[in-house]
Amino acid sequence: MAPPIDPHSPPTRRPDRQREHQANERTFLAWLRTSISLIGFGFAIARFGIFLQQLNPTQAVTDTPVFSSRLIGISLVGFGVFSIILAAWRYNQAFLQIERGRYKPNRSVIWILSAMVTALGLLCIPLLF
Repeated sequence: MAPPIDPHSPPTRRPDRQREHQANERTFLAWLRTSISLIGFGFAIARFGIFLQQLNPTQAVTDTPVFSSRLIGISLVGFGVFSIILAAWRYNQAFLQIERGRYKPNRSVIWILSAMVTALGLLCIPLLF
């Protein structure tokens, strides 16, 4: 026979893995949206540079190779693809940690992603002038 339940005892906490997995999936989808935005933005920057060259073909190209819109656009597209791979890897790592009951947040991925987006954003500044 089961022991009687004491109404004054605190409820036993059982891990709610379903919510944790749903949160992990939402995070993964946010990473995907960010990656798609980076790819789209990179494509737009690269194509806009071509448009500007066609708009005024008599003007000499003044872009240096480091600050060309084509190179920055390609870099953003490449970084977007890299972000998708990183998102899938991070999703799988979090999934396994949740299943094992040993989830540990990893901030290094966030710092790497932030640094790369900041660097690519700073490289876009010369294109504005």
